[in-house]
Amino acid sequence: MLPRGTSSMPPPPNPAAYFPPPRVTLPSGLEILRTYSGAVIFLEILFGTIVWILVAATRVPLPLLQGWVMFVAVTAWFLSIVFLCVFLFGYANRIAVNWNQMDFLFHGATFVFYFGAFLLQAATTSLHYFPLKLNSTTYEKILEDHDYNISIAASIFAFATAVCYGCSTALALRRWRL
Repeated sequence: MLPRGTSSMPPPPNPAAYFPPPRVTLPSGLEILRTYSGAVIFLEILFGTIVWILVAATRVPLPLLQGWVMFVAVTAWFLSIVFLCVFLFGYANRIAVNWNQMDFLFHGATFVFYFGAFLLQAATTSLHYFPLKLNSTTYEKILEDHDYNISIAASIFAFATAVCYGCSTALALRRWRL
């Protein structure tokens, strides 16, 4: 028999004990921009902005292809800004997440999507000389010369952005595994 006033149940666990502290190797505040990772994230945002401005500036001959390029470019741009702001404003030290792993997963997935978007943009650009048959006697180019030049620039910047995401993935993998 238990003494009076005691319970057979153990005390409730402390919920704070179950949340591990955040694992962050990147600095917070403006110091992140002085690291290679911060500089590459800044380049991702800059080149991503250029990509979606260039894609939006062309006449869209293939909405399915360039719509996906635009979706990937704008989504990656927005998420990269959010990711950078998490470190700029110090939220990474307050949120109990393995930020090294999160960095690797985010940049790895974004690299795959952005490289696919680059391939679709390059495929759209390659259709410049492919004639579009309007009727039995009239042919028109899918991309006019001005749109072709803008599409070339968009392809180049999409490739540069994909390379930046690839570099961020490699840097994140190194940080995560060390």
